[in-house]
Amino acid sequence: MGEAREECGLFGIYAPGEDAARLTYFGLFALQHRGQESAGIAVSNGKTVRMYKDLGLVTRVFTEPILQSLRGHIAVGHTRYSTTGSSTMRNVQPLACPTLDGNIAIAHNGNLVNAHHLRAALEAEGEVFETTNDSEVILRLIARHYRGDIVAAIRAMMHQVRGAYSLAILTSTQLIGVRDPFGVRPLCLGRLGEAWVLASETCALPPIGAQFIREVEPGEIVLIDEEGLHSFTGLPRQRESLCMFELIYFARPDSHLYGQLIYEVRRRMGMELAREHPADADLVIPIPDSGVPAAVGYAQQSGIPYGEGLIKNRYAPRTFIQPDQRMRELSVRLKLTPLREIIEGKRLVVVDDSIVRGTTTRQIVKLLFDAGVKEVHMRITAPPIRFPCHYGIDMATQRELVAAHHTVEDVRRQIGATTLGYLSIEGLLRACDQPRERFCLACFNGDYPIAIPDDVELDKYLFEEKVTVP
Repeated sequence: MGEAREECGLFGIYAPGEDAARLTYFGLFALQHRGQESAGIAVSNGKTVRMYKDLGLVTRVFTEPILQSLRGHIAVGHTRYSTTGSSTMRNVQPLACPTLDGNIAIAHNGNLVNAHHLRAALEAEGEVFETTNDSEVILRLIARHYRGDIVAAIRAMMHQVRGAYSLAILTSTQLIGVRDPFGVRPLCLGRLGEAWVLASETCALPPIGAQFIREVEPGEIVLIDEEGLHSFTGLPRQRESLCMFELIYFARPDSHLYGQLIYEVRRRMGMELAREHPADADLVIPIPDSGVPAAVGYAQQSGIPYGEGLIKNRYAPRTFIQPDQRMRELSVRLKLTPLREIIEGKRLVVVDDSIVRGTTTRQIVKLLFDAGVKEVHMRITAPPIRFPCHYGIDMATQRELVAAHHTVEDVRRQIGATTLGYLSIEGLLRACDQPRERFCLACFNGDYPIAIPDDVELDKYLFEEKVTVP
């Protein structure tokens, strides 16, 4: 999925007697796929909160001396890409703010749909903001409502904000996890001996030796302190609306959601694709890495051999940060190299997770034909994306979504493929083996579980200092 940026990754730990910052570093490293723009860790020793953060990958931001300086047994960490708020140092998370009882720090995954209105109201009351992102709105609302009871302050914030949010919050003595009442963004709870762990995905637990306990429920507040784990209702649970793109693309294949291994869910997506859109071809290949499980499933169901036709250079620059279209096109060639000897003269089924704007897919199709491929049958595990996401995925405005204004045949012609087949919503739900009511499918069908204000597009551009789209 070269045309939509990933989400943010959250990690938190309450571990008396342990090096919480170092464990958080390993957790963030496991969640690096959810955001590569910046990383940060806030830590408490039970009395004071310290923090370090910077632009860059987790391994670049945190050196050994820095980790050694972050002493404490409670920590929250964040790895980020920008949704609301540009990619600048001041927007790097966690964010911290003083309260009557010391600093609190917050890490946020998601996006608010009423952030502009809340921010304007707070500024009118004299609040001075230091960032351009909506996470600071959440933080300052909690701080303003705090009167010695952090749960009451969080509840008050939850009654004001609208949108998607999973939160990891640190006070000097507590670790807190919060999930919005629709459960749009994931958050799970783990255990490491006597320690408690919060993470965006279960894949962050095994690297530190933690065991998965359960998912944080929509609308739930979990608080961990010296007395253990406490659960509170922040807001009543609404229609469960986990983002379907977690299963299609965002979550790591070794993570679990709704009790299912993501790799297996994606393999079944490929099998459903083969049933819905068969092709007369010689070889099934994935667009690495996200297309691999589905390509395996397509090959298994169709009987067409599976193979690798494109090699991914994992050190290539990310396409969305390039300054012009020519450089973006060069970046695709830097990132993907065709294996000419394997694919030349063959009819290929090429499996990918999604088409957003179509520009990257068109470049990949051209790359394959330039390598001597005879036919390219594109198969996509996401249904056509016709509506923008307002809950934390930067996948373009509706006018930029190629499927919003074109038929499947139009898109096929634009990308230059021999044939094009999208998995249906029904096929997607069969692969997930879950009822429709458990997911947000808004980018496919326009059914937004959380109401979107009429001026939400204005909100986006008021917050952004620069918008970079591939």
